[in-house]
Amino acid sequence: MLSYIENGKLFKVGGDSSHGFTQGHLCAKGYSYSQYVDNSLRLKYPMKQSKRGSGDWERISWDQAFEIIANKILELNHRYQSNLAIGYNKFFGNTGVLHFAVEGMFRSFGPHTKVIGDLCAGSGFQAIDDAMGAFIRQNPEEMVHSKVIIVWGANPAVTNIHQMKYVFKAIKKGKLIVIDPIFTETAAKADTYIQIKPGTDALLALGLGKIIAARGFKPDHQQLKLQDWEEFRDFLEHQVDLQFVSKMTGVAVEVMYLLADLCSEKPIAFWLGIGLQKNRQGYDSVRSILSLLAIINGLTTTTIGTGLFFANIIQDVPNQLENLNVQKHPHIPHSRAVSSANFVHDALALKDPPLKMLWVASRNPIYTDHHLSEWKQLIDQLELIVTVDLFLTETAQISDIVLPAASHFEEEDLHTSFWHSWLMLNQKALPQFFESKSDLQITRELTKKLNDLSPGFSEFPYERDALDWIENEMTDSVKATYQIEGYQDLFDGPRLRKKTDKNYQFFNFMKVEELSRIFSGVAIREAVDAKRYPFQLLTPAVLMNIHSQFRDISWLNREEKTPIIEMNESDAKQLQLVSGSQVEIYNSNGAEVVTIESNPQVQRNTIILIHASDQKLNNLIGEYPPRENDETSSFVNDCFVDIRRVGRWDHS
Repeated sequence: MLSYIENGKLFKVGGDSSHGFTQGHLCAKGYSYSQYVDNSLRLKYPMKQSKRGSGDWERISWDQAFEIIANKILELNHRYQSNLAIGYNKFFGNTGVLHFAVEGMFRSFGPHTKVIGDLCAGSGFQAIDDAMGAFIRQNPEEMVHSKVIIVWGANPAVTNIHQMKYVFKAIKKGKLIVIDPIFTETAAKADTYIQIKPGTDALLALGLGKIIAARGFKPDHQQLKLQDWEEFRDFLEHQVDLQFVSKMTGVAVEVMYLLADLCSEKPIAFWLGIGLQKNRQGYDSVRSILSLLAIINGLTTTTIGTGLFFANIIQDVPNQLENLNVQKHPHIPHSRAVSSANFVHDALALKDPPLKMLWVASRNPIYTDHHLSEWKQLIDQLELIVTVDLFLTETAQISDIVLPAASHFEEEDLHTSFWHSWLMLNQKALPQFFESKSDLQITRELTKKLNDLSPGFSEFPYERDALDWIENEMTDSVKATYQIEGYQDLFDGPRLRKKTDKNYQFFNFMKVEELSRIFSGVAIREAVDAKRYPFQLLTPAVLMNIHSQFRDISWLNREEKTPIIEMNESDAKQLQLVSGSQVEIYNSNGAEVVTIESNPQVQRNTIILIHASDQKLNNLIGEYPPRENDETSSFVNDCFVDIRRVGRWDHS
C-alpha cells in the first residue's frame, strides 16, 4: 500500500506495483483508508468512564491513565501474590509483528491469564498438525498453474479478490469447482457449483474418498510415511454408504462421481476456506479433506499448482515480542490459558484467583463474540477493563479506560500475511493522530510506569523502539529466506519468501473411532438441534466490511440499519412471510428483528444473514464448548433459530 501525503494529511492510498501478489491493486476497504485515518469518530485522547456503560467520559492524560492501570496491576499482584488475576483478549490486528507488544508486556509480568487459539482457522491448523505435523505453505501465485481448482468453503471473489486473478488465468484452460452451502459470488463464476448442507463436508470428502479408492487410487508410500491407511481404506469400503452421504449432504451420488472424475486431473489445487471450520464438524471436515488429498496424491508441494492452499500463520520471523521470556514466579510455573473461541465461558470458570482485570486490543468481542449473556457476568466481575482501539467500539463503551490506538499509517512495523508469502516493511507516513499511540509505545510507557512505582516489577525492555525490534527480527534465517541483508532492503519494496523444496514426510489417516464419530455426530446433531429450531443461521463475510470494522466509512457503509436475512422461497411461502417485511428470528438465547428477503438459491431450512451496520445477531449464538481435539474454533455457524412475525403485515 502506498500513502500519498499532502500538507501532513493522507489524501489517497494506492496499491504498490512492487508487491508481486497484489500487483498494484487494493480492495475497496484498502482504498477507503483515506477516510478511515482522519475519521471524525476516531479516538483522540485517553478517556475514563465514570460508571461503566454510562457514556459519561472524561478526558485524562496518558500519565493519569498509566497511573490508574499500573496501580490496579500492582494492587491485584499484592492481593493475590501473582498476576493471574490480570489477562488480555486480543488477536493479530493488521498482522504487524509489533502488535505482539501486548503479549510481550504481559509475559514480562510473569504468569498471567492469556488467550490462545485462532478464532477463524483453528480447526484447520489443528487438523493439519494432527495429520502431517506442519503446514508447508505454497505461494498462492502458483495456483495459476492448476488444471482444477476446488474452492471448498471459501468465497474469494469477496474475501480474497487479489487471488481471483490467478484463478481466472488458471481456469482459461482448466476448471473451477466451488463447494459451499451458499451460492456465493465465487460460485457464480465456477464451472461447477455443488451446494452442500452446512456442516456435512467431512461426509462428502469421505464419500469421494470411497469412490476414488475403489478405482485403485492410493497414496504414494514413497512420498509419505503412512499411518492407519489400511484401516481407513477398509472403513471407506465397508462403512461408507454413498446413499447415506447423499441424504445427509444433499449432494447426489451422480454428482459425487462427477467430482471424483475431476479429482483425477492434475495439477489439482484444494483451497480450504474458513467457512467449513465455523462449526463443530470443522476439524473433522479438514481432516477428511486432507485424507482425500492424500489418496489422490495431492499433498505434494513440488508439483506447481498441486496441493493444499490454506491460510498462513505468522512464521519465518522469530516474533520476539510474542516469545519474550516469561518472568519466573517462585510458585506458579506458567500462565493460565483461555480459549479465544470460548473466552468468556472459560474466563468465568477461573478461580484462585478469578479474573479481575482485562486488557482488550485488536478485537471487539462485545460485537463479535457469542454467548453475550455470559459477557455481562464477566463485566460485572472485572474491576478494570482497558480497551485500546481507534474507535469507541461496543467493547470500548463498556470499558473503564479507553486508550487511542495509532493506525498503521502512524507507526513502523514489519508485516507478513495470512495468505501470501511476501515480507513487508510498514513505514510511518503520518504523525500521530492527536494523542494516539501504537501498541508498542503504550506497552513501553506502561511498563516504565510500573517499574517507577515498583522497581523490577516488569522485565519488558521498554528502552527499545520500533526499529530496534524490527532489527531484532532480522535473523540469519530470515535474511536467507527473504534474500535480504537487513530490514533496510525492504524500503525498496516487499520481498518474496524463497520457495522451499521441503515436502510432507508423513500422513496420519483418521482412525476408525474418529470416522465413526463423523457419521453418528452429524446425524445426532441434525435430529436434535433441527427439531428445536428448524433454520440454521449462516453469516458469510461481505465485501465492504470486516465484522464491525469500516462501518463508519461513508464510501462503504450500507444504508440498511436492520439486518437482512435471505431464505428459500418455499420456506417463506410455507410460513406466509412477505419479502421486505420485518420478522423476528429467535432461539433460547435471544431474539432479533430482521428484514426478510426470499431467494431461490438459498437451500431449505437455512437462512443467510447479510451484514448490516447495527447487527447484533451474535446474541442468538449460545455456548458451544470446544471438543477435546478442536480447542480453538469459533462455532458461529452452529446457530439454529426459528422465525415469527412482528408488527402488521400486508398480504396483498
